[in-house]
Amino acid sequence: MDIGVDLGTANVLISMGSKGIVLNEPSVVAYNKKTEEIIAVGNEADKMTGKTPDYISVIRPLCDGAISDYNMNECMIAEFIHRVTGRQMLMPRMIMCIPSSITDVESRAVVDAARAAGARKIYLIEEPVAALLGAGINIEKPKGNMIIDIGGGTTDVAVVSMNGIVAKTSVKMAGNRIDAAIIKYVSSKYRILIGEKTAENAKLTLANVYDPTGDVKTEIRGRHMLKGLPVRLELSDMDIYEAIHDMTDELVTAVRTVLEKTPPELVGDIHTNGIMMSGGGSLLGGLDKLLTKETGIECYPAKDPMTCVARGASEAFKYIDKLLDGFIDVSIY
Repeated sequence: MDIGVDLGTANVLISMGSKGIVLNEPSVVAYNKKTEEIIAVGNEADKMTGKTPDYISVIRPLCDGAISDYNMNECMIAEFIHRVTGRQMLMPRMIMCIPSSITDVESRAVVDAARAAGARKIYLIEEPVAALLGAGINIEKPKGNMIIDIGGGTTDVAVVSMNGIVAKTSVKMAGNRIDAAIIKYVSSKYRILIGEKTAENAKLTLANVYDPTGDVKTEIRGRHMLKGLPVRLELSDMDIYEAIHDMTDELVTAVRTVLEKTPPELVGDIHTNGIMMSGGGSLLGGLDKLLTKETGIECYPAKDPMTCVARGASEAFKYIDKLLDGFIDVSIY
């Protein structure tokens, strides 16, 4: 039994060979401090965000692509693995996706969590490589393929050729930071406090980082910071643009940095092939047009970008003997 796991800051996705994606749930755990028990994991825990009494904590065990709460993360992975394997005796081989900037200490924490969840053998694969495999790109040829993987905690930008990473960088410009920027903007400009879910819904509905007009609007609800009373507010796409345009500039800079480090021959390939985007953040309104304008290279989202990395992790079992860079056999630990 072979399992590919995209251990994301926002969501955990698990794929299994020909079955494809078998699990896609938020990386959230609900914990009862009084009884010291885990109440819910995944979708059920996510529904409790911002709605629990003091003695129940809704925890995200991953922060900015790294494990921030080891025990909760271990419990979460074990629960998800048991759901897809049916608690059978056969221990699976597992490929875990990691950000390209992860440290050795963080890598070992991921490995330990997978081992505690019952993995027989563990491999680590960097997310940009997995995303390209999941999109069906042949990375064995001496051709440059550029990928921007925008997740919940980190954004990885990389150029891959002949099964190896040629140039890469990782920035913390990702979905969760965009939500936090919207919350900060609304509180400072309108003196209204909104929650994470409200900010995320506003992002999905209004985000346009290329040509906002101010005409697209939606109503949100929050609490007035001075009066302490519930209020309604009409936000426009221009508000969201002002809240997050600094972050999109950071992403453009990261893409340019990687292109500057890439050999000229591969840059020519990238100009021909275009730049592919994966991850939930790639669906941000107008982002593909903005990057196309800033780089002069066509930028496009992968087919089904949300599940790209998880599908690539499962696909990577075919490449275990070929992928040398960006793919780690954990037996070295």
